[in-house]
Amino acid sequence: MRKWVLSGILATEETYLSHLEALLLPMKPLKAAATTSQPVLTVSQIETIFFKVPELYEIHKEFYDGLLPRVQQWSHHQRVGDLFQKLFNHINNYPVDRVTRSTLVLHDLLKHTPTSHPDHPLLQDALRISQNFLSSINEESTPRRQSMTVKKGENRQLLRDSFMVELVEGARKLRHVFLFTDLLLCAKLKKQIGGKNQQYDSKWYIPLTELTFQGPEETEPLTIPQVPDEELDAMKVKISHLRSEILREKRANKGSKVIDRLRKKLSEQESLLLLTSPSMPLRVYNKNGKSYGFLISSDYERAEWKDMIKEQQKKCKCFKTSSLTSMELQMLTNSCVKLQTVHHMPLSINKEEDESPGLCGFLNVIVHSASGLKQSLNLYCTLEVDSFGFFSNKAKTRVYRYTTEPKWNEEFEIELEGSQTLRLLCYEKCYNKTKQNKEDGESADRIMGKGQIQLDPQTLQGKDWQRTVIPMNGIEVKLSMKFTSREFSLKRMPSRKPMGVFGVKISTVTKRERSKVPYIVRQCLEEIERRGMEEVGIYRVSGVATDIQALKTAFDTNNKDVSVMMSEMDVNAIAGTLKLYFRELPEPLFTDELYPNFAGGITLSDSVAKESCMLNLLLSLPEPNLVTFLFLLDHLKRVAEKESVNKMSLHNLATVFGPTLLRPAEKDSKIPANPTQPISMGDSWSLEVMAQVQVLLYFLQLETIPTPDSKRQSILFSTEV
Repeated sequence: MRKWVLSGILATEETYLSHLEALLLPMKPLKAAATTSQPVLTVSQIETIFFKVPELYEIHKEFYDGLLPRVQQWSHHQRVGDLFQKLFNHINNYPVDRVTRSTLVLHDLLKHTPTSHPDHPLLQDALRISQNFLSSINEESTPRRQSMTVKKGENRQLLRDSFMVELVEGARKLRHVFLFTDLLLCAKLKKQIGGKNQQYDSKWYIPLTELTFQGPEETEPLTIPQVPDEELDAMKVKISHLRSEILREKRANKGSKVIDRLRKKLSEQESLLLLTSPSMPLRVYNKNGKSYGFLISSDYERAEWKDMIKEQQKKCKCFKTSSLTSMELQMLTNSCVKLQTVHHMPLSINKEEDESPGLCGFLNVIVHSASGLKQSLNLYCTLEVDSFGFFSNKAKTRVYRYTTEPKWNEEFEIELEGSQTLRLLCYEKCYNKTKQNKEDGESADRIMGKGQIQLDPQTLQGKDWQRTVIPMNGIEVKLSMKFTSREFSLKRMPSRKPMGVFGVKISTVTKRERSKVPYIVRQCLEEIERRGMEEVGIYRVSGVATDIQALKTAFDTNNKDVSVMMSEMDVNAIAGTLKLYFRELPEPLFTDELYPNFAGGITLSDSVAKESCMLNLLLSLPEPNLVTFLFLLDHLKRVAEKESVNKMSLHNLATVFGPTLLRPAEKDSKIPANPTQPISMGDSWSLEVMAQVQVLLYFLQLETIPTPDSKRQSILFSTEV
């Protein structure tokens, strides 16, 4: 991935150099003419027009000539940070927009450079130089510093900082956390009044020599206040609305006051989403056993913080950090304004509105193999992707037993919603039940490595598989990826196999089978009820695509051994087969004809009118559709009853199944089809999907659904449906 980023930098530098060369061509004759009796331009005018162009050309030519051979002779241990340091030492010659772009590129490069890599400190130093320069441009006060001197003449440097959610007496509080070379500082951003500069209040700090992740035995587990999924969805809907409004106002060239007001509302919603979304605990303790708890969005992020702190603790064992005086603490806190590297909340949507909104559609990922392991282990991988700035686990490979070279070769289909990054974590499976490293719900399985890759729309636009390698702590995992944008994945294509099951009308299948509910639905639900009700993330975590395709073929060909195949497969593959069946119906279960009425009915504010409307619409469905839906509905309610174990609430299930059961065929969808542009989070599909989720959630939350069919109960629970 580092090579891919650097290749992009080389291409950009080549273009920039050609532009500078084009500027240098007319400069020499103009300078020569300036000394004649009839000059085209004066010397002063030439110096103004071609300000520092020769210097910029020399600086970038030297950088390009140094970088090119290193990329051509690439190895994972290759260093390039010294070139960036040298480049940024001439930063005063730079146009500000060029520095800004280069800073963003450095951020990308650092993301894909492990902290243990010799290049990491060099790149960090180059980043600090560029940020100091930008700070001195944007602020009237003194430029940002890279470090501050402590008593003994040592430099205290900032290693990492981030917005995080702290749990304080059961309440969520937004904090800015700073990891220095010798301590961890938790601060609160003060409200700005009357145009004053940004300021921090210190909440607490722990010297790294006194920090531990393992608390006293009597420590009580963290009680995490959960925010209902419906509220989180409402925030996302508001954010989508606001982003669409800002884009409309910008296109209409409306006044900046209107746009500023909308951006302020957007910032408020983003802050609220950041505060309420994370739910994965990270707890640290001081030497007295006092604990401080944070909430993180993913296992990857939690591991990043832990790894960086532990790595730095090894380095600072040789000296003891004395407690800070109140004056020293105040000075340190004040310095954070200059030292901070994170200025905005970590939402993918918190950026310029015309930037790439991320990918929407389906990403097929094949996890091939891993190499570089020094001992035989039981290994598996998980895949995380982001949506609205937060990461969630989307897929998990099987455990490859006791090997140094696991070959999973497993394919997964992952739904993307404005996603920009794919993360991969490699775990060693722990089979020792007595091993006590589970704290605050953390898995006993050990993270062996982690890495991530940017989901670049240009790279993934083609139909071919893209092969890549993710390096992590000496381990390399090989992947292949292929992306299908949402406008193509929305198509409901009728099957060319009329005697099959997938892509065939549900009425045709039930009539042929002489059943009320298709055999595939009954078989999948029966197997999931038998052994999948307590599976964490059932229906949310992707199954292996090859297993799903094998089951699809078995059902389509009426294979008599399908039940035996299912009993031997991972339960997530069976759940994936069921979702695929509903997704590939030529017409959604709720029908194209009634879909607009369901979407309208769910928006009614009067609860009595809404219930009457929604139930009448439901009972208007064709009989096979209605009975199949009620059969599925009862099953999903039973899944949600196990939420404390499987982590699948009614809302989570509605999010998974809503679009699958309601999404109309492409011709009836309001979603624009434009294969060259990824659909943005603010476009109509986002709001349409939210409506589909709300329709299914409404029926899931109804205690009973009256139906004229008095035999409903016997139908639903009979094996002869």
